[in-house]
Amino acid sequence: MRSLAFTVQAIGGLNRLIGNIFSWLSVGVVVVCFSVVVMRYGFGRTALWMQDLYVWMSGAMFTAVAGFALFRNDHVRVDIFYRPASLRWKAIADIIGVLFFLFPFMSVVIVWGIPYVQRSWRFMEASPNPGGMPGYFILKSFILLFAVLITLQGIAWLCRAILVLRDKQDLLPELYRYPSTEAEE
Repeated sequence: MRSLAFTVQAIGGLNRLIGNIFSWLSVGVVVVCFSVVVMRYGFGRTALWMQDLYVWMSGAMFTAVAGFALFRNDHVRVDIFYRPASLRWKAIADIIGVLFFLFPFMSVVIVWGIPYVQRSWRFMEASPNPGGMPGYFILKSFILLFAVLITLQGIAWLCRAILVLRDKQDLLPELYRYPSTEAEE
């Protein structure tokens, strides 16, 4: 059981680290986008590579922080039944959701994404826009990073759910536990 708790903490720690680092790209997106607008409307000039840059930064940020969002339960969820449910029912729902929805979907993303990203790397693909940025293949690689980080967080959720079903959630620090609900209080 301690190995499951370690797995939950290690994966959660990884997603927290990556999420905290890549969330700072939002500041860069605002700065670059603001600069593009000022250049265009203030000086009548444009730099297409800068337009690519803020779009690419947004794409990198949102794909890299997806596992962090899942860790924090920030994804959209229809929780009419989930939120007030007991801890055991949440654990069962998470096991079903991860095994039957999350893992199959991430498998599709990985299976279809690998050749897509490999092709991009083979051609050292650049922006499709004339005068755009080089290195489009790096941005496309974030598709696989997204799938791997979400899959890892799914593994952490499975481990956490097993700990709950075995009444061992106390092996986890508070940050990695299920949030308490009205039904438990």
